[in-house]
Amino acid sequence: MRTALLQSSGHPGSVAENLEVLDEAAGRAAAAGAGLLVAPELFLTGYAIGDDVARLAEPADGDAADAIAQTATRHGLAVAYGYPERDGDRVFNSAQLISADGTRLAGYRKTHLFGRYERDHFTPGDRPVVQAELDGLTVGLMICYDVEFPENVRAHALAGTDLLLVPTAQMHPFQFVAESVVPVRAFENQMYVAYVNRAGAEGEFDFVGLSVLAGPDGIARARAGRAEELVLADADPALLAASRAANPYLTDRRPGLYGSLA
Repeated sequence: MRTALLQSSGHPGSVAENLEVLDEAAGRAAAAGAGLLVAPELFLTGYAIGDDVARLAEPADGDAADAIAQTATRHGLAVAYGYPERDGDRVFNSAQLISADGTRLAGYRKTHLFGRYERDHFTPGDRPVVQAELDGLTVGLMICYDVEFPENVRAHALAGTDLLLVPTAQMHPFQFVAESVVPVRAFENQMYVAYVNRAGAEGEFDFVGLSVLAGPDGIARARAGRAEELVLADADPALLAASRAANPYLTDRRPGLYGSLA
């Protein structure tokens, strides 16, 4: 499945403008043959917007979700994006996957909040593995800091995730995560990982870009630079099957030895 990574910080604080950016990117991605477009963490509203996080938060089935469903159907591709999700009095740092026919396939709430800013504004999620079927692939969702915990990604591997989508707000000086950690996660867990970052300065943060689609061989199939960019690459089921047949990590595990990790 051709996958498009939208590396952009959009227009922090403006949901309407970010919906326009997403729609325009979806059109370009679809024209290039993509079946899936992935946008960064909190793309809908912006990341460093302080108390506006709570003001702009929407339920999973809110107006913005409806608008993105229309974008997906108009351009004929699935869309995954980050947004602040309101559920009663709580706000979650969430990601949602919407199919090409506008169906909401999966919603994920970030389980590992990074730093005081996120802990001040969000409630952590408690469901580590969220998946959906898309074009013959089992697609999983997590957000940014979550992928830095090997247990999280291994849980997806054991649950059969083929393509892990990771909307991200990765900031300086942690660019080694995009450069090194993410390809290693893909290799050690035998899956594709689409790590899709924001770019440029926003509030107190400097987002490093470097979005990547890493394959199960640990090789980057697509890699963005530091500026706003749309990059595309394929998640190939045939390569995935061959790589899994050749790599024994998951079959050679000895879970009985790992009890202390829990």
